Amino acid sequence: MIPIVEDNLKKKWLFKIVFRLSIFTIIYNLIEGIVSTYFGFEDNTLTLFGFGVDSFIEAVSGFGIAYMILQIKRNAYNTRSNFEKTALRITGFSFYILSAGLIISAVINLYAGIKPQTTFWGIIISSISIVIMLILYLWKLNIGKKLYSEPIIADAKCTLVCIYMSVVLLFASGIYELTHFAYADLIGSVGISILSLREGKECFEKAKNDKLCSCSSDKNCEI
Repeated sequence: MIPIVEDNLKKKWLFKIVFRLSIFTIIYNLIEGIVSTYFGFEDNTLTLFGFGVDSFIEAVSGFGIAYMILQIKRNAYNTRSNFEKTALRITGFSFYILSAGLIISAVINLYAGIKPQTTFWGIIISSISIVIMLILYLWKLNIGKKLYSEPIIADAKCTLVCIYMSVVLLFASGIYELTHFAYADLIGSVGISILSLREGKECFEKAKNDKLCSCSSDKNCEI
């Protein structure tokens, strides 16, 4: 009897931690979005600006993830709610709009010959983001495995996309800052748009699937 009680208490504590991590992710993405869009606009850095908008979209997606965690806590075998499906569709549309906007802006900047004043802040923000998102990924993954929760594990794996975007931003910003290669920022913005397109597609695939899992493909739900 006592081991069962201790196990339940441990599970409640782990769910509490992973829920707090989801709230932290939302707050962090909001702050990152504000800072990135500000400096991206001020310095004419399209990649950083797009990265910032993506952070806002990730924050919206984070509300759906937080709600999903509460669902799992109440019923581990529950299906997606209408709330989560609606959040996924809104997030998917937002990613598509971001992707189209970045491509159009890249073409305009290329035609007008607009170049960043500096990409220094892109280097700083992307470096911080990589460290924080990597910690969140490992933390969520560890908790997901302890709870034997496929959705939480899948959510952790989806955090890797944020890391990929940060790496694209770091690469583009670093190349431009070191060499002032004219097209580095534009190439970086295209990279962000491709990842955003992929994210948007996955959001719509998740919304179609009633299975309570955070990634679209079944292989991402494996422990």
